[in-house]
Amino acid sequence: MAHLVWMLGENGEEKSFENPNELLPLSRLEEIGVLYWHLDPKKSESEEELTKIRRERGYSYFDLTEICPDKLENYEEKLKSFYCEHIHADEEIRYCLEGSGYFDVRDKDDKWIRIWIKEGDMIILPAGIYHRFIVDSNNYIKLMRLFIGEPVWTAYNRPQEDHPVRQEYVKNVKGDTGFALAAH
Repeated sequence: MAHLVWMLGENGEEKSFENPNELLPLSRLEEIGVLYWHLDPKKSESEEELTKIRRERGYSYFDLTEICPDKLENYEEKLKSFYCEHIHADEEIRYCLEGSGYFDVRDKDDKWIRIWIKEGDMIILPAGIYHRFIVDSNNYIKLMRLFIGEPVWTAYNRPQEDHPVRQEYVKNVKGDTGFALAAH
């Protein structure tokens, strides 16, 4: 499945979630440290690729979560917290097994880029990147969440410019060091 990545309007919104403006190349995500893979959760070759990614990146723990009204307790409240702009002190790794949804991330100029993930898409958001998540009109997504060691999911809502992880992220994005990227 082709990736769908596009810029959002000035206010971070658009009239129709499923009607993107001009599509962006994956290189725009790489510039801000976001990694993308497409795997097929129904094929054994993808299981081998996932195992390789987990081994190379040190992801020793995973769990599954379903985001939909019937499966997620306090669904509306959780969606509000997911959609509130925030950072994490660790990478956020999500592999979409079923359904679809949107990850919005900030680019170098603090503008929103929308990533529409669907079945088979895997993304890694670097620690310190401002982002948010929302389900699409299907109102359902099943995700594998991967972690290095014990799972930690602490959101630090914006503003977090003084957070050490945010400062390191900004240095990597705007400086000469950049990110060591390895995705396809």
